[in-house]
Amino acid sequence: MSNRPQPVIAPEWFGTPLGLYLLSREQEYFDRAVADVFGYNAFQLGLVEHDFLRASRIPLRCRADERGPVQVRADFHDLPIGGNTVDLVLLPHVLEFTEHPHQILREVERVLVPDGHVVIACFNPWSLWGLRRTFHFRKHYPWRGRFINLPRLKDWLALLNFEIVGGQFSGYSPPLTQQKWLDRFGFMEKAGDRWWPIAGGVYFLEAVKRVRGMRLIMPRWSDRLAPRKRLAAAPQRVRDRREPIAARETAEHLAVIRGNLKKAKD
Repeated sequence: MSNRPQPVIAPEWFGTPLGLYLLSREQEYFDRAVADVFGYNAFQLGLVEHDFLRASRIPLRCRADERGPVQVRADFHDLPIGGNTVDLVLLPHVLEFTEHPHQILREVERVLVPDGHVVIACFNPWSLWGLRRTFHFRKHYPWRGRFINLPRLKDWLALLNFEIVGGQFSGYSPPLTQQKWLDRFGFMEKAGDRWWPIAGGVYFLEAVKRVRGMRLIMPRWSDRLAPRKRLAAAPQRVRDRREPIAARETAEHLAVIRGNLKKAKD
């Protein structure tokens, strides 16, 4: 049985003005994030009512969950997927609604190929959304989730040898329920990145699975089976410094021999 409290009213909440406000920003970010990731297999875990993989060019795109309109029914703590087979995994608001978020991350690390990508969306506890969660009756989505702060999530990813390659905050407007008030505070979305960049209601992280290389130390079979080849030195002509003197002595010796032959003829 899954250890994840199921957000059974999540689809209904994403149909509210506040949910639609957040959904539009998350869809925009996921469209950009997945467009440049290449491979063969991509999985979206959770929120399967919304296709966050729609902009991906990966041929096999699957949405997985324990219920809903899915291609794969799966418990995120024990994914029925082979290791090192997936190129891209999306986690839209999955980690906040489980008692063991690190186990889900371990499963994601297991199924990803080396240099595979994971894109995560989480609610930000250091924001107006996190403040509302503190004072809100926590039986409703999304306030009943355990919001994870960004440094903690980065630490979890680093322990699993993930490298952070991108990210962004979004959703700077107050978590108001009426559309007219959301429209009035729409200016905060543009000003948020400049004036309070860490106070967005949600944050996104993109990470890549890194695998450290290893060096195989092989036995030196050649030393055991055959002696090392020894190459003979190439012959070189060496000029003797005494060469001029030896040539002079040879010339004098020939002159003496010629003189003796001449005397013998006479």
